[in-house]
Amino acid sequence: MTGALLVLLAVFASGCSSNKYERDKEAAAATLYERGSKSMRTGNYQAASFYLEQLEARFPFSDHSKQAQLDLMYVYYKNDAPESAIDAADNFIRENPTHPRIDYAYYIKGLVYFPDERGFLDKLFRIDDNKRPPKGLDDSYLAFATLIERFPGSDYAEDSRERMIFLRNRLASHQIYIAEWYVRRGSFIAAANRARRVLEEYSGSTSAYQAMEMLALCYGKLGLKDLESDTRELMAANQHLKEKRKRLLP
Repeated sequence: MTGALLVLLAVFASGCSSNKYERDKEAAAATLYERGSKSMRTGNYQAASFYLEQLEARFPFSDHSKQAQLDLMYVYYKNDAPESAIDAADNFIRENPTHPRIDYAYYIKGLVYFPDERGFLDKLFRIDDNKRPPKGLDDSYLAFATLIERFPGSDYAEDSRERMIFLRNRLASHQIYIAEWYVRRGSFIAAANRARRVLEEYSGSTSAYQAMEMLALCYGKLGLKDLESDTRELMAANQHLKEKRKRLLP
């Protein structure tokens, strides 16, 4: 009886110790998460990343771990660490394909690649955005498009659609800029290819009518009279796009 009682007491004590350890672990994880959240709320993203990274590293299976991963994406984005934000989003998407907040990971990816507002010097010297290489714009567009396709009812879907319209116009404008560069050098086939790309990939953009004008010009220079005539008929049927461009652009 005494031996059996000692064994039961040992098991009970072990169970209590294990439960206490789990409670302490959750308490520590909760403390780190609260500190990270508070730092986020006050805009101290460097401190927020420290606490949330500590939580992930020390308590990867805690109740707060998944939310910490989501918060870290935003913290990295706000802390001007785009590579870390993308890595965090990609890891979350890969490891949690059915998570209810996976749409947020795609949204953050879109925001990271989305172009910043033009700076003061850009405006001062009137730098044309269309001349800039559209670095990251395709990636941003794809991330938002994936979000809308997979999660049309997402809280981030409407904002993503608005950003995609902006991106489509920017990407199309850049293609027109390149086409004009080719025309000035007499490379009419290359210019026509760029114009066709605008119509095929960025239909409905503010540059659609310009793309038709460019195609008609190139076909004329290349002696492709039938194609030039067809394109001019297309232009006549889409005069509303020309008027739309005048309304939308300064």
